[in-house]
Amino acid sequence: MEPTPLVRPRSFVVRGRKTEAQQRAIDELWPDYGIEFDGSRLDLDAAFGRTASRVVEIGFGNGENLLTLAERHPERDFLGVEVHGAGVGRVLGGIRDRGLGNLRLVRHDAVEVFERGIEPGSIDEILIFFPDPWPKARHHRRRLIQPDVARLLVRALRPEGVLRLATDWEPYAEHMLAVLDAEPGLVNSAGPGGFVPRPDDRPVTKFERRGERLGHAIFDLEYRPRV
Repeated sequence: MEPTPLVRPRSFVVRGRKTEAQQRAIDELWPDYGIEFDGSRLDLDAAFGRTASRVVEIGFGNGENLLTLAERHPERDFLGVEVHGAGVGRVLGGIRDRGLGNLRLVRHDAVEVFERGIEPGSIDEILIFFPDPWPKARHHRRRLIQPDVARLLVRALRPEGVLRLATDWEPYAEHMLAVLDAEPGLVNSAGPGGFVPRPDDRPVTKFERRGERLGHAIFDLEYRPRV
């Protein structure tokens, strides 16, 4: 039986314009590196042409982190899920320029992709770095990290998998802790209410450097499935 779709406000607003180069990258490279999502289960073995350890980044923005990780780890497959065309175009161009064969993209709402597209127990890592914090109180319900989404993330992970998150917005960090610590299927690697040190293998992106220049602390979280 198909899961009942979650009824919740979207955690994003599509904004920004694509450059000519980004649109050209989409036109030329999407057929090779893009995966059209039609609401059915994604066949990632077919999309990548192999079976390998799988990493999904939700909301990859300009793709700096995603491209760097895919280049560093050719033995792993990376799936980026993003709604903004500018970021999709930029990453497609990066795939071409760096000669990456282990990176594919889905341009769709990540919640819907995890509801219907991701095989349960099939993902080794889920990355959610610097999602929109929706700082105004009336918008908090738009935040991506909510109990219903946490359950979807747990369902997608392999038993030995890991969920990694980061934010430079302290109130959102506390929100993430509250939601994810309360999820019975997850265990906080730092212990209840704790943050982990910044992982050595997480690239420092332009967005993160901007946050640090503004005096924002960076909060990293790590969760593993409860077994």
